[in-house]
Amino acid sequence: MASTNDLKNGMVLNLENQLWSVVEFQHVKPGKGPAFVRTKLKHVLSGKVVDKTFNAGLKVETANVDKRDMQYLYKDGESFVFMDSSDYEQIYVTEPTVGDAARFLLENTEVMVALHEGNPLYVELPASIVFEVTYTEPGLQGDRSNAGTKSATIETGTEIQVPLFVEIGTKVKVDTRTGAYLGRA
Repeated sequence: MASTNDLKNGMVLNLENQLWSVVEFQHVKPGKGPAFVRTKLKHVLSGKVVDKTFNAGLKVETANVDKRDMQYLYKDGESFVFMDSSDYEQIYVTEPTVGDAARFLLENTEVMVALHEGNPLYVELPASIVFEVTYTEPGLQGDRSNAGTKSATIETGTEIQVPLFVEIGTKVKVDTRTGAYLGRA
C-alpha cells in the first residue's frame, strides 16, 4: 500500500484487481476544499489510458512488478522466447503481450520484460535499434514529390520511411516507439 502523495511516474497500481501504470500525476491544492491528486493511468495489458482523480493521502494498492533485462532468442509458433540474462532461465511470451514491439525484435536483442507474479505483462525495447536495410528502391535524384523519402524494408520485415540516399545494405538507426528513421549507423 502507498499513499497517493507517494505516486511516481512508472509506478504500477492494483486498482479493482487490474494493473495500471502511472503515466502522469499532479498534486492539486485548490484555494477552497481539500487537496487531490490528478493522474493519467495506462492499463498495463490493454494500453488504454484514463484520467483518474484521488483524494490526497488516500491509500492505494501498489503491484509488485519485476522488470528484468532479457535477451530475445527466437519465435516459437505463437510465442516469443526470451532468456533472463542473469540466470539463463527462458520464458515464453505470447504475441498479444509482446504487441507492437514484435515489429522491431531481432534475435539477440536486449529488452526489458516486466513480470507480475511470474506472468509477463509487457516487453519494452531500447529507445533505438540499428537495423540493416534489406530492400529499397533506388532513389531518383530530383524526385521530391514525397518530401525526399522512400520506403525501405529492414531486416525484421518492417517497412519504414528513409531519405533518398539510403541504399540496400545500409545500417540505419530506428526509433522503436514511432518507427522513425533517426540516421545512419
